[in-house]
Amino acid sequence: MDTAFLLNSMWVMLGAVLVILMIGGFILLETGSTRMKNAGHIAGKTILTFSIGSVIFWAVGFGLIFGKGNSLLGFSDFFYSGYDIDGMSLSGAVFFLFQLAFAGISLTIAFGGFAERAKLSAYLVFAVLFSVIVYPPIAHWIWGGGWLAEHGKQDFAGSTVVHLTGAMASLAATIILKPRIGKYNKDGSANNLAGHNQVFTALSVLLLWVGWFGFNAGSTLSVDAGFFGFVAVNTNLAAAAGTVAAMIISWIVLGKADVPMMLNGALAGLVAITASCAFVETWASVVIGFIAGILVFYSIRFFEKMKIDDPIAALSVHGTAGVWGTLSTGFFATKELATVGQPGLFYGGGLHQLGVQAMGVVVCGAFAFIVSFILLSIMKAAMNGLRVTEEEEIIGLDMSEHGSYGYPELVKVEQKLKA
Repeated sequence: MDTAFLLNSMWVMLGAVLVILMIGGFILLETGSTRMKNAGHIAGKTILTFSIGSVIFWAVGFGLIFGKGNSLLGFSDFFYSGYDIDGMSLSGAVFFLFQLAFAGISLTIAFGGFAERAKLSAYLVFAVLFSVIVYPPIAHWIWGGGWLAEHGKQDFAGSTVVHLTGAMASLAATIILKPRIGKYNKDGSANNLAGHNQVFTALSVLLLWVGWFGFNAGSTLSVDAGFFGFVAVNTNLAAAAGTVAAMIISWIVLGKADVPMMLNGALAGLVAITASCAFVETWASVVIGFIAGILVFYSIRFFEKMKIDDPIAALSVHGTAGVWGTLSTGFFATKELATVGQPGLFYGGGLHQLGVQAMGVVVCGAFAFIVSFILLSIMKAAMNGLRVTEEEEIIGLDMSEHGSYGYPELVKVEQKLKA
């Protein structure tokens, strides 16, 4: 066994661990961005659904994405058993785990639209359906040698595959479940159902930021020439630029440097650079991240105005920024770095690559939304609704779904109030 094989395997294994640790970041992000009466539920269901997604990915997901098949889907390599993969200079088991982590992140993003109002059973069933029917086809089209790969679609680490797919599923859930109680007034104005812990959300962003080095730099799948370092630099700069941009725009428009918006700007920068981190120059990563930070600010305001209740801003952070990040390679991909597809508009490639990127966004976004909407509609009819009762929602999902609070002190407060 040669040194390159071992080093590549170790590097990608580290990347897989970092991506899986991002689940912890999402736990803190979602709990911090919602109310404390739902904190234990959110934390527990995230671990549970990642576990379900892992088993489904092992059984069928990996084969549907990377198995031998046609341009639409793979039809082999189900129930992966640890074998190495032809043509890869790293452990097959490590590559499998790395890809499993990506599927788990997309599933976690999808559940943002369920927050604070969905039954636990809805999470369990949709975790299976998303992991079989929604995520694998898109991943196969782009990463598994499918028809979009044949067109030269550029998505290095998943602005489309992971983030846009999860966001469109989240949008379908948000529309079907409808807004949380108290979110909107009769005149259409929105109330701020503020998250209970900004420290959690800030820590979550830092954890996700670090985990993104596994996400993006790990996607090189190699230590050759140290190229992963270049990808990591682009990733970091985009996140930083997104943070600064969101702070500036919120300060200009709102008169205050809004903390949640600043944190969402960081995540938007990370999501946007995910597609392009290996294809663009360093200066372009700053531009991509900065634009993402501005877009996420206006996107959040737009969805709120449209009465789409998105508690953790999944639609804007992962959807809007995912679209921009995917399109950005059509502008900024260089001749030297565009190992997939063609150079972007600013590097002599004309509109071709931008057209391919736009086609990928439209097709993948529409597929994820429509299929998720259909699946959730069937689930709603078959399961006597996806949403908890009004009383259960007011009590909080910690107590109504699990019989205990994530913060036991809440029980003491209630008992005192009743006394």
